[in-house]
Amino acid sequence: MVFDLDLIKKHYSEMPAKVDAARKALGRPLTLAEKILYSHLWTGVPITDFERGKAYVDFAPDRVAMQDATAQMALLQFDTTGRKKVAVPSTVHCDHLIVAKTEGKADLTKAVTDNEEVYNFLSSISNKYGIGFWKPGAGIIHQVVLENYAFPGGMMIGTDSHTVNAGGLGMVAIGVGGADACDVMAGLSWELLMPKLIGVKLTGKLNGWTAPKDVILKVAGILTVKGGTNAIVEYFGEGARSMSCTGKGTICNMGAEIGATTSTFGYDDSMSRYLKATGRAEVAAEADKIKEYLTGDAEAYANPEKYFDQVIEINLSELEPHLNGPFTPDLATPISKMKEEAAKNGWPTKIEVGLIGSCTNSSYEDISRAVSLARQVKAKGLQLKSEFTITPGSELVRYTIERDGFLNVFEEIGATVFANACGPCIGMWDRMGAEKQEKNTIVHSFNRNFAKRADGNPNTMAFVASPELVTALAIAGDLNFNPLTDTLTNDKGEQVKLDAPGGDELPVKGFAVEDAGYQAPAEDGSKVQVAVKPDSKRLQLLYPFAAWEGTDLKGLKLLIKAKGKCTTDHISMAGPWLKFRGHLDNISNNLLIGATNFFNEKTDSVKNQLTGEYGTVPNTQRAYKAAGVGSIVVGDENYGEGSSREHAAMEPRHLGVRVVLVKSFARIHETNLKKQGMLAITFANKEDYNKILEDDSIDVEGLLAFAPGKQLQLVLNHKDGSSETIAVNHSYNQQQIEWFKAGGALNVIRSEFAKS
Repeated sequence: MVFDLDLIKKHYSEMPAKVDAARKALGRPLTLAEKILYSHLWTGVPITDFERGKAYVDFAPDRVAMQDATAQMALLQFDTTGRKKVAVPSTVHCDHLIVAKTEGKADLTKAVTDNEEVYNFLSSISNKYGIGFWKPGAGIIHQVVLENYAFPGGMMIGTDSHTVNAGGLGMVAIGVGGADACDVMAGLSWELLMPKLIGVKLTGKLNGWTAPKDVILKVAGILTVKGGTNAIVEYFGEGARSMSCTGKGTICNMGAEIGATTSTFGYDDSMSRYLKATGRAEVAAEADKIKEYLTGDAEAYANPEKYFDQVIEINLSELEPHLNGPFTPDLATPISKMKEEAAKNGWPTKIEVGLIGSCTNSSYEDISRAVSLARQVKAKGLQLKSEFTITPGSELVRYTIERDGFLNVFEEIGATVFANACGPCIGMWDRMGAEKQEKNTIVHSFNRNFAKRADGNPNTMAFVASPELVTALAIAGDLNFNPLTDTLTNDKGEQVKLDAPGGDELPVKGFAVEDAGYQAPAEDGSKVQVAVKPDSKRLQLLYPFAAWEGTDLKGLKLLIKAKGKCTTDHISMAGPWLKFRGHLDNISNNLLIGATNFFNEKTDSVKNQLTGEYGTVPNTQRAYKAAGVGSIVVGDENYGEGSSREHAAMEPRHLGVRVVLVKSFARIHETNLKKQGMLAITFANKEDYNKILEDDSIDVEGLLAFAPGKQLQLVLNHKDGSSETIAVNHSYNQQQIEWFKAGGALNVIRSEFAKS
């Protein structure tokens, strides 16, 4: 089944003229990212050489994708807009709420029972508004999108930061908050800061133990977790063309970990092969007709320094397998250096668990290369020294690898196959013993490895690697093991060496599946009822946030001054909290409980200025709200890095926080705050962070003249009666200022539909 073929044909018929017009207007060759962006400009937006990193531009994405955890809030918001049907093709994927504990079938059965209310809500509201619905067990959103919806040269947004995975099929695919998705589904333009361009030239060819995962692990080490902020990373060169489509997807997927807006590759034979293998030969045929428009211009790639803001070159033939971590995805260590680094840093070298799969490494190729190592366990007289788990990315992949005997091989060596869902990658892992919070090491092929991310244990050190390397390390059970050089002792006392992994890019017999898990929406959803129980603990209808009162903000209490890394996981944890993603008040009980308080070095412990006592962050903020007192959150660098979850912006808004002041923001989170009517500002002088004291009462001045590019002033009223004024910056444009004044972007949408 080919989804949206007419839409794709229409886009391809119009794209050459749009690209030619942009090339003429700019007077220069174009990168692939530019071709896609300029061919998706909103109607009426003039073609000009938008200043990268400065200009806000309106775009018209082709489609929207949502996963079940974020879809709840996105669709609750959409339900209030007055629209009868989504304006662009949209889908919901049930992948986040399935807890990994026992094995796939049992875990899925339990999830369907535990989450019945949420699944019924998502199914019915999708049915009502013309949204495609992928049932629990169908697979992880990004793998399902790659298999069914992604197409070269397209633009999509998704309510998950790893939406960028679709760049592996030549898209510009961007993670957003639910409010952005709501805009696009409502037929409005989507605003984006024109990204800078980072070019990564890949030469040579991967060989032996090196995998596509190692490319992005290397890039993460170069750029760090914020080096790609407000930039599109475009990969090109002979090395890029030599990789599989799903390998490209892995690289793009983990681009979220460097803060990149998205990553992408030009259309090539690997993408054509993948489209045909997944039943989309018609899309490949259409893409072939305009293939020169689906990659960067030759001149742009021949002289990349002239057309990209930054250029990185990596020789794949010389690239070494990497392990990144622990606690951050940009701490990159070549496998040959791991023994030395582990000893130097005191990392536990006994590997407790190896986990492969997730949205970034669950393709047929990934699993086939891992199974080539699993087969060697029996053949060479070895045994697994660590627990080992496999998470298939979709039912299409799971069914096919079962048919081809891969699952039997894994089960024979003692591995556990989890459901086709996110599971441990997002903290939905009921890991036995994690509550003891013992210091331990795990290795996985996921994308994130922040503290508590996988199992809730702050002392679990997670290292990210390719599925092949994870499998080898699980066999060895030792972080110091280097499969390129080291041997293992088998059951006969012999020293044996693992052969380098090998596998098939695509299944030789083709993909197969009995039930992919797709539910098409009703032709006419006008009679479909979307019921939310008034006493539900999982779902809660939304009501508009209050508009700005038209005055400066006075007497704001400091809720917390967060120290160091404060990701969206710290602001609104996942794991067991996922079950409240559709209930704003209940999930607000996790507000900032993972953030470290600068003043006492503790988490979830802040001073209540009304009582002078210390309490949890949510309870303290609820006390301020009950007293009618506004508050402010202060943060460090790259505040809000990580996932796209808008709950991290909605929770403080719901509980009465008025301002978030930080040294710098992660892109998606800053946008989410703006969408919810929050005041998101940054220190003009980062050293002023040190001037914020625990008992401060803070005034925000200059809001009556709130304008793009114009600084605001903060008055810090200290407990001793003294005060000082600091300057703060903001990145609001005029439209975003209107969001602030209206109390949120949704209020603006609602008022526009009320007029029509």
